[in-house]
Amino acid sequence: MGDVTQILSDIEHGDPNAADELLPLVYEELRKLAAIQLAKEKAGQTLQATALVHEAYIRLVDHDRAQHWNSRGHFFAAAAESVRRILVEQARKKNRLKRGGGVERVNLERLDLVEDEDAARLIELDDALAKLSEKDPQKASLVKLRFFAGLTVPQAAQSLGISTSTADRHWAYARAWLHREMASERRS
Repeated sequence: MGDVTQILSDIEHGDPNAADELLPLVYEELRKLAAIQLAKEKAGQTLQATALVHEAYIRLVDHDRAQHWNSRGHFFAAAAESVRRILVEQARKKNRLKRGGGVERVNLERLDLVEDEDAARLIELDDALAKLSEKDPQKASLVKLRFFAGLTVPQAAQSLGISTSTADRHWAYARAWLHREMASERRS
């Protein structure tokens, strides 16, 4: 764990070789996070776990922007945010008319319809998370860590620097708030 934190510090201080050292240390964990998120998607998802990891990693170690990670947990929180943004971007692209968002896909081999319901729900969740971030950024961060990074409550609590019991209360509140918010959006 210390190696990752040291390499993150080296990246922050402009070491050009540090990013190359980091990838082998975090790749498997990032790939697991990506696979978990993609498993939640419906059939027809064109993004692969490897591509998702690579895109997230590129965004995380962008040499043109200064990165400031306090710890390994902070890095994986940033990774969760990056994965969330990529999946939301992908969902928005799917829903655009010029990319066939209004057209139903047909699997010619089985003639089953592939629904874009997951893409719409991911966009709903992202919109609701944006509102929750305005109301309570810490609870929104907890949701991102749990949902997009696949962290447990204790892991997310440690990453946020809060107690597990506080994280449990925040998680229960955030889930209820998001459920109510998304349900009211569907009714409107």
